[in-house]
Amino acid sequence: MIRLLILLCGVWLSCIEGMYGQEECPTVGAARIPALVSHLQGRRVGLAVNRTSVVGAQQVHLLDTLWSLGVHVTKIYAPEHGFRGTEEAGAVVADTRDAKTGIPVVSLYGNSRKPSAAQLHDVDVIVFDMQDVGTRFYTYISTMHYLMEACAAEGKKFVVADRPNPNDYVDGPVRRDGSRSFVGMHPIPVLHGLTVGELARMINGEGWLDAGGKTCDLTVVTITGWKHGDVYRLPVIPSPNLPNDLAVRLYPSLCFFEGTSVSVGRGTYFPFQALGYPDEKAGTFVFTPESLPGFDSNPLHRGKRCYGVDLRQTAFCGGLSLRFVIDFYERLGRDGKAFFTRPQWFDLLAGTDALRRQIVAGMTEDEIRASWQAELDGYKSMRKKYLLYDDNR
Repeated sequence: MIRLLILLCGVWLSCIEGMYGQEECPTVGAARIPALVSHLQGRRVGLAVNRTSVVGAQQVHLLDTLWSLGVHVTKIYAPEHGFRGTEEAGAVVADTRDAKTGIPVVSLYGNSRKPSAAQLHDVDVIVFDMQDVGTRFYTYISTMHYLMEACAAEGKKFVVADRPNPNDYVDGPVRRDGSRSFVGMHPIPVLHGLTVGELARMINGEGWLDAGGKTCDLTVVTITGWKHGDVYRLPVIPSPNLPNDLAVRLYPSLCFFEGTSVSVGRGTYFPFQALGYPDEKAGTFVFTPESLPGFDSNPLHRGKRCYGVDLRQTAFCGGLSLRFVIDFYERLGRDGKAFFTRPQWFDLLAGTDALRRQIVAGMTEDEIRASWQAELDGYKSMRKKYLLYDDNR
């Protein structure tokens, strides 16, 4: 019966793909049901999933799909924002149970970021299926790292159901030694230009796991109908404060502001699509951040009129730009203490303190870019070893 159900799922998903065409609608790893389930049959399965772990036109959750096929799912591991993806950024996620299936949900964004041996004892294989946005500081890839580390230490298999990268560029400063954190686990640039499956291969291949010299037993269920450089629009928002494609595109450039006194629109219905500060010198667009449960209950400058720019009116194709940060630093009078209110956090996001110091020194964007080019070229050479998809750019 399970083989028949898998076959029917494969036919249904192939029909969906045929309706839209492969180039417009790539088939993500989680939608390749026969290929995925072949690694799960007869095993106890843990799922590292969230709100983005859906497949098909009906956006059926991977847990529900595997459960209906009789796959023995014993555990769910939840990242930042929780299993259903409704928790605010930075909010502690609690252990719980899935209301539909009763399966235990282990939080990996609470008291611990890595599952313990006890939390893996009834699992043979973990499937990781989350939509990344291609930036070093987006924490789903940090959760993946710790899961791989735990699997390597405990002898568990790790399967990545791969998904395209919507910010598929290689750019920005490479994280330097001494700047490792949960928003910068790996010595990679801000925009790493990898899928999560390719990054998992890099983590394994470069020996970045702290698992007593062990590597992870890794399998990647690849995407079909997609290659590097293809545009990919997310079918489901990846987190509450990235509500649309524009916010996803702007996120790599605007996340630096989280270490400053400038609001990125948290506490509005257009987060990561506006910039503002409580002073008219910052611009003519006006907004007032408010408590918005599910988005941000205590945003920066809550209840204050902020003046700045509405980026919804700005054409931005993607990639990494420093012009936003440099521009607002100038608007606020080049006052480093007033602008960089959380300098250590800014440095962790940048992966180095050099960027902040360069901005304060008045360097142009071109000058700053030149300073990280050698390290970026070295990374690009390493990246080629781990690619699973053509990159002809």
